[in-house]
Amino acid sequence: MGHREDLLEGAKRCLLEKGYARTTARDIVAASGTNLASIGYHYGSKEALLNLAFLRVTEEWGDVLTKDGESAEEPAATPPAPLDQFRETWERVIGSYEQTRSVWKLQMEVVSRIDSDPELQKALAGPQREGRDGLAENMLGIDPETEPEKARVAGLFCQALLAGVMVQWLMDRDSAPSARDLTEGLKAVLAGRA
Repeated sequence: MGHREDLLEGAKRCLLEKGYARTTARDIVAASGTNLASIGYHYGSKEALLNLAFLRVTEEWGDVLTKDGESAEEPAATPPAPLDQFRETWERVIGSYEQTRSVWKLQMEVVSRIDSDPELQKALAGPQREGRDGLAENMLGIDPETEPEKARVAGLFCQALLAGVMVQWLMDRDSAPSARDLTEGLKAVLAGRA
């Protein structure tokens, strides 16, 4: 790897170990084996590097949503029923909690920084929309290419649910929802008061 890739990998490690606010340029240099000048040369600023590193970390975490890291473009021979797909996806997400807790914490920290960091907000806008589409497809089987509006609103729902589940798991994992709880809750919402 060259300095550019080394810096990115070092920044990802620092984000997961120290968080966004506590990561310094010197931390990144130490983790990457590069030098301070290379941050400016390759990325323009520490913040630009951290923003990209955060996007890469969340993209890698997004692989949890697909079966065994398979591409979403490789559908199973027989797709599962929507509620089964929803439950199976949540089982993977929640099942990964111990392994990916640092990513969950990092995402909450980044959300808290949005108002004070316009560059970060700008960097996240496009990936945020892509993430919604991915959630709609992976959690509910809605293809954003063939049903863009349905995928958009379903993705918004899934994104809101994901953020809420993250907060609950970080605060009190013993009372946080399971995949079964979420599936049964969705069934109850769909059934309404009937």
